[in-house]
Order: sequence, then structure tokens, then C-alpha cells
Amino acid sequence: MRNFLIGLVVGVLLVGLTMLVLVFAAVRFAGSYASRPANVSDGSTLVLDLSGEVPERLPAEIPIPILQSQTALSLQQVWDTFRRAATDSRIRGILFEPHGLDIGWAKMEEIHDEIAQFKKSGKPVITYLRSPTAREYYLASATDKIFISPEDSLDLKGLRAESMYFKQTLDKLGVKAEVIHAGKYKDAGDIFTQTSMSPETREVLNAILDQYYGNLITTVAQGRKKQPDAVRALIDDGPFLARDALSDGLIDSLGYEDQAVAEMQSRLKQSDLKRITAKSYAKGAFASGGGRRIALIVGQGEITAGSGNETADDESFTATSFIKLLKQVENDSSIQGVIMRIDSPGGDAVASDNILHEVKNLSKKKPLVISMSDTAASGGYYVAVTGDPIIAYSNTLTGSIGVIFARFSLHGLYDKIGVDEQLLTRGRYADIDSAYVPLNDAERQKLTGQIDAFYRAFVSRVADGRKKPFDQIEALAQGRVWVGAQAKENGLVDQLGGLDRAIEVLKQRAHMSASERVTLVPYPGRRSVLDLLVNRADPTAEVRTRLEKILGKLPLQALSERGFLKVMPYSISVR
Repeated sequence: MRNFLIGLVVGVLLVGLTMLVLVFAAVRFAGSYASRPANVSDGSTLVLDLSGEVPERLPAEIPIPILQSQTALSLQQVWDTFRRAATDSRIRGILFEPHGLDIGWAKMEEIHDEIAQFKKSGKPVITYLRSPTAREYYLASATDKIFISPEDSLDLKGLRAESMYFKQTLDKLGVKAEVIHAGKYKDAGDIFTQTSMSPETREVLNAILDQYYGNLITTVAQGRKKQPDAVRALIDDGPFLARDALSDGLIDSLGYEDQAVAEMQSRLKQSDLKRITAKSYAKGAFASGGGRRIALIVGQGEITAGSGNETADDESFTATSFIKLLKQVENDSSIQGVIMRIDSPGGDAVASDNILHEVKNLSKKKPLVISMSDTAASGGYYVAVTGDPIIAYSNTLTGSIGVIFARFSLHGLYDKIGVDEQLLTRGRYADIDSAYVPLNDAERQKLTGQIDAFYRAFVSRVADGRKKPFDQIEALAQGRVWVGAQAKENGLVDQLGGLDRAIEVLKQRAHMSASERVTLVPYPGRRSVLDLLVNRADPTAEVRTRLEKILGKLPLQALSERGFLKVMPYSISVR
């Protein structure tokens, strides 16, 4: 019996070891296969199927075709795809098929401008739309010809901003949100403490709507060769049935995907269209690049302190992982310059300060340029004020220079569900962050003083970085969110533009010629299947994702940890 048990254990161990070796071998082989550049036939048409989110960071490398097809292209991959395809003699044109996009208006600017730049190559871009909204149509307006099926519709009807308030819900649950803020526009907690928009919130949201709507009208007018007033009048009549959109000159042809394909065949004089997907075309792109190496460091998502156990390629925007990333770039002698790309509403105040300190250290060693994506606000703006050039899109949400403290008192909820809690304290303010007892006047006064100190330090950091007087920055602060065009006028950013402009400015700072070839090296790099297997998934990620569907992309993790926050007042999704 004893020998049988020993044999059984040894057998199980051998099987387990064999399986582990096979998994490692398969992952290495699959990873090697996935990183090989795609085989592109002469006369190919690139099929760019964009849907859902377009993240800033490279997605994980999953070398399984059925799963790989569901992986989103990063913005850098989209940018690189347009750039390479324009000069690649094997690519004759692009069949563009956007649908169900969930991206901000700054990323829309970037992709629209990339289409316009690609068209200068003389290669055609044909669009086939499926139930398009303003987002898909905004991008399609830059292309040569727009198809939509005869029974479809164009959901182009203007823009709206919606804001939900949960105070009455929390009242019914017995939960009280306690929020202290510095800056009259720093209304991040209003959704929990108010029942309607404050005048300041209404002012800012109207300004954002005006910018987005004006940009939409101007962009469509240029693409469809119409006067802005005519486009404005058309939008007031939306949404449109496909036939109405055709008669109003908003689209070019009623047809199905095969008819869009036939249009491309006709233009290319081909009897059979040779297609290659953008995801296949993007394979191995960064490995095959040449020229001077420029690091593209991405800070994406809410800023948190982190646990200290994160690696440099961790997907979250934690101080611990991001600082490791910055040091990694700093110590890489092959990197000739750095673009720090930010897409963040902010978060933890101390974590933001730690990141800023390390970015300044990196800036002393290598030329640095800041490139803002959809959002670089509050802590996301704070980490950008290194004194280096800041490039933003006209539609970027930025600024929000302010600080809040937020906590939830659950005493009423506990009473409703029959929970009693007893506190024993030592020290006057020992229960200042308790979830059971509300803040008293002395505690509130102490927190207010600390928040004011954080706020003045925030304004001072911005004033130093922007090389402007404190009072001038303080007048622009107050927690107010600015769009990029306003931020440029107010001196909070230096130039308007995207990745191309950031590269141009970096070349100047690094004393490179304008025509010199460069390769953008993404940091963090692409994660492998092995990384996904070894690194434990965040068990709360799915919960936060579901809450974001209801509350928007608020910094829920930072709010749940309490403390002082440099965070944008609200999540903005204009539809």
C-alpha cells in the first residue's frame, strides 16, 4: 500500500511537471509565432475594423486566432498601421469598418487626422458603416466614400451630457457621503451629496458640449464639403434613415459590405480583393521598426499608490509600477527620448506627487514631451507639469487643479440591517476615517486645513512647471475642467496636436533632424500569455467594470480607499 501511494504521488508529480513543460514550450512557440511580421501580398487592401475601446496600452499577446481576433488594437498600433500602410507599396487602399466605438473625442481626433494624413498617399479609403453613431460618422467623414446598407440608419442628432445623482438613493440606504473639497469647481462628490447640477458643473459641461459640438460640425463640414451652418441645420433634423442621409449628402451610397468591397475592386482594378486585417498587419510591427528609439510611456487609468508588489509592466496606473517603468527607461541607454502619454482622471494625491518626482528625474536624463489623450485631469494633469512641453488635443479634458477628501458614513445603513459597532479610541482624531461615526466640527476643520495645504501645493507645482505666477494659475484652478483648446489659450498646455506633433517636438529637443526615422518603443510592453497565467488577476476588476456601466469611469478604487484625492470631478461621456 505504501509503495502504491508513493508511486501515485510520483506519477502525479511527473504528469504535472510534463504539463508545465508543455505549457511553457507552447507559450514560447506561440509567442514567437505571434510576433512574426505578417505576410502581406502585393496589391493588398487593409481592412481596419475598429470597435469598442481603443486603449492606450498594448493589449496582451494571445497567440490563439479565435481569441486574438477579439483583442482591441491600441491607439499606437492604429497610428503605426496608418503610417506604415501609407508608404507600404504592397498596401493599395483601406477598407474602413468602424462600429460600436467607445472612445473619447481626443482619440477620435487622432484617428480622424491619421485617415486624413493617409489619404495624402493617394490611396483610397472606403468606409462601410453599421448602425453608426456620431463617433463612427466623425471618423468616416474623413474617408473617400461612405456606404451604409439601405435599411440602416445614421444616429447623428447632436450631443448630450447626462449626469446622475445618488444622494436620495444613499439617504434611503442610510449612507451619508462626506466630501470636503478645495476649488469651487471641484465637485467630484456632488453625485453623492447633491440632487442636481451645481451652477459650476452646468457651466463646465456646457463649455465642453460647445467644444465637442463645434468640432463635430467643423469636421463634418470639411469632410462632406458643406458649410458649417448647413451641417448644423442637418443635424437638427437627425437621426436619419439611410435614404434620407443619402439625399442630404451625408453618405455617398446605399449598399452592403460586398458592394463597398466592389467599389474598392473597381478603384484598384482588381477582380478579387486581397485583404489583410489590421491586426494581422500590426503583428511584429514594433520589432521591425528602425531608427532612433523613442520610449512611449503610457499612464492609463486612475492613479493609485499600489501595494508595492506590482511589476513594471503592470496594467494599472499605480505609483509603484509606474516608477519602476520610469527607472527602466532612464537606465536604458538605447532610448534617445521619451513621450509620456497620459490618459487619466487622476486619483491618489500622494501617488501623483511621487510619480511627478520620478518623471522630473527622468526629464533630467533624457528629452521628454508630454502627450495627453482623452483625459489628463487633476492628478493626470499634476504628473504632467514637469516643465517639459505639453501637447494636447483640442478635445482633451484636462486641468481640474483641485483636491477632495471623500468618505462614506455607514451608521444609518448598519442601523437598518441590525449591525452595532462600538469604537474604542486613543487620540483626538483616531476615528477621523471611521466608516461608522460622522465627522465632527473639529475633524472637518482639520481636514479642511490639510486639503487647503494640498491645494496650494498643487497650484504651486503647476505654477513652477508652467513658469507662471501662483495667482495666475490659481485663477485657472479651482478644480475646473478645461478642454484642450481652452487649456492652450490659458497656458496650461503648450501646443495642440497628437502623436505626430509630440514626435516633432521631441525631435527638436533631442536635436534630431525632422526627417530622421524613429521607432516608438511602448512601455509597458505587450504582456504574454505566460504573464497572464502567472500574475494573479484583480478580483475586484469585474465589479468595477460593472459599476462603470452605471456610474461612468469614476476613480472607484481611489474613492474606496478614502484619503486625499487629485481627481477629475466627474466622468464625462458625451453622446
